[in-house]
Amino acid sequence: MNKNRKFNLKRPHQFFGLGFGTGLAPKAPGTFGTFAALPFIFMTMYYPLWLQIVFAVVISIFGIWACGKTADDLGVHDHPAIVWDEVAGYYITMIGAALSWQTLLVGFLLFRFFDIAKPGPIRMLDKRVHGGLGIMADDILAGVFSLICLQALIKAGLLPF
Repeated sequence: MNKNRKFNLKRPHQFFGLGFGTGLAPKAPGTFGTFAALPFIFMTMYYPLWLQIVFAVVISIFGIWACGKTADDLGVHDHPAIVWDEVAGYYITMIGAALSWQTLLVGFLLFRFFDIAKPGPIRMLDKRVHGGLGIMADDILAGVFSLICLQALIKAGLLPF
């Protein structure tokens, strides 16, 4: 990172790109950034499914801009402090799930697993797509994989619906 470029939470794109500042955590910024999705999850939990999906699309498209612009400011493609992608990914994971501590925890663990392990197509997106879209794409896909697994666990009766 260019030492002349600094974090500036007063700049709206950095405020969001850095997950309201959670990405500045000295250790595990992605994990802390994932927690920044919780207000959105709680705020929309009673929205119809279609509106939760629209909200996920909006925060994802917004994230392409915010993460890309923040990365340009920092001079680093996907700086660890840029965590809006985790916000969108965890939000996507929780679409349509009845919220309980169990679903929140399992959804969180599933998303962090797919985000960190980056199996198959997630790894491919991470390596081949650049800019704001590249920052967001692998986490969006990790969120979709986590959503599918979480819904399968709910449908199997292993988690509360």
